[in-house]
Amino acid sequence: MSSSSEAFRSLLSERQSPVAAAITAGGRSRRFGQDKALYSFGGVSLLGRVAGSLEHHAPRLLIAPEGRYDLPGWQNVPDLRPGEGPLAGLETALSVLETSIMPNAWLAFSAVDLPNLTPGYWRLLESRISPEVRAVIGHDAQGRPQPLAALYHVSIRPRVTALLDAGERRMRALLNGVEAGTVPWQDLEGEFPDVYVNLNVPPAD
Repeated sequence: MSSSSEAFRSLLSERQSPVAAAITAGGRSRRFGQDKALYSFGGVSLLGRVAGSLEHHAPRLLIAPEGRYDLPGWQNVPDLRPGEGPLAGLETALSVLETSIMPNAWLAFSAVDLPNLTPGYWRLLESRISPEVRAVIGHDAQGRPQPLAALYHVSIRPRVTALLDAGERRMRALLNGVEAGTVPWQDLEGEFPDVYVNLNVPPAD
């Protein structure tokens, strides 16, 4: 057994939640002007903040080039389609779960540039899991779905792969063919008013 497989199984044995976790951090941060995952926000890197929101999930997968980041407790998994965006990162994470020992898993999937995610946010989404849905998506104040901080069932992996093979790269395109549970903004705004603030560029001084 390879050392990476042993590490993955070790993480699995620590699982505290029926939901695995993945952070996609393989982007080139062109608009940001520096590696956004390492950008310090409130004294903690963006990567560290997102990872902290998912600390009670396991296994925990970091979808990023091998050796780029050191994130204890996370299994580094190189992107199957480097440079193809977060939908490709989702495919990678679901493929790992599908081909390992979690073929029926749910996955908490996040971009690396959402610094206000919290464990409570993920618990709220998890409370909306039901046998009828294969994704759980929160909506922002304008009623727009936010697929970059959402839950996905591993069974949607073929749908993700089909979209990518057809040249589709938009995360929201996935929602057109997946039965999704929704979390409306009125259920989020009281406790998580800034949860969908994302940092595509460094904040102004």
